[in-house]
Amino acid sequence: MTDVVSKSKRSVMMSGIRAGNTRPEIQVRKYLHAAGFRYRLHVRRLPGSPDVVLPRYRLAIFVHGCFWHRHLGCRYAATPATRPEFWIEKLEKNRERDMRAQSELLALGWRVAIVWECSLKKSSNDSLIRLRDFIASESNFDEFV
Repeated sequence: MTDVVSKSKRSVMMSGIRAGNTRPEIQVRKYLHAAGFRYRLHVRRLPGSPDVVLPRYRLAIFVHGCFWHRHLGCRYAATPATRPEFWIEKLEKNRERDMRAQSELLALGWRVAIVWECSLKKSSNDSLIRLRDFIASESNFDEFV
């Protein structure tokens, strides 16, 4: 099946996809700041360059888009019909890289939280309250779905 837009138009559309400062990420950051937490953004010296880092709690927070990070069982993680082999390979590499970064962070003594985009769409307040509770807990890992 051919693409419904021209190659140049598709290029413009894809260049508009941001890696950082996404709407879900900003939503999490605003909540954390309002709740009194202070954090660092995109700390490159840590594996996976977490979206939000709370050094005081040794916590790395990843805010994952369901499509780009292949949220299993999520309707937003559909594989595109155009060039599915390319997309499956690309998106699986993203998942593998995420798992490796999480393992490395845990091995370094960091706690890890993953906030999925769909959880913020469905019940953002509940997810953010659970994130706040996780920060105060002693748990090492949690996913907010």
